[in-house]
Amino acid sequence: MPIINRKIPEFQTEAYQDGKFIKVSDKDVLGKWSVFCFYPADFTFVCPTELGDLADQYQVLKDMGVEVYSVSTDTHFVHKAWADASDTIKKIKYIMLGDPTGKITRGFDVMIEEDGLALRGTFVVNPEGIIKVAEIHDLGIGRSATDLVRKVQAAQYVATHDGEVCPAKWTPGAKTLKPGLDLVGKI
Repeated sequence: MPIINRKIPEFQTEAYQDGKFIKVSDKDVLGKWSVFCFYPADFTFVCPTELGDLADQYQVLKDMGVEVYSVSTDTHFVHKAWADASDTIKKIKYIMLGDPTGKITRGFDVMIEEDGLALRGTFVVNPEGIIKVAEIHDLGIGRSATDLVRKVQAAQYVATHDGEVCPAKWTPGAKTLKPGLDLVGKI
């Protein structure tokens, strides 16, 4: 089954958030928009640039009613140690899920089995727990949180405007499309 329109996997795990350890399950995700941001490992190179960029956009996402979950196959203890050691990671306020068994990572189809690490995967999940956006990168290619915000805006717009779709580079306030016979061959 394709990842788009698939329900997120069931899970329960330990997490680190802003100086505290918490428990998080798939049930906690329901009822609001969510972003799952998978990355290979703590204490690496591209990962802190991405997670720091996401931290810079976290309040924008929160204002849109979105919760962010970063996920690696490290434990919640390693997430805390990384936050203690890195000014970039220390500024993160969103939830950092530990996935040492790889259950969550496998459930989103981003596990690199031979290494026990995740690919760079970003997933936008609607309040019903259904994946609406999936973006997967190879390890050396970093992502943009600014573009992620735009994708969440488009997903939220489409969810609340039946029959409308967002064209390439769409931003809030821009013109959308209503697919129909009159548009065929005219775009």
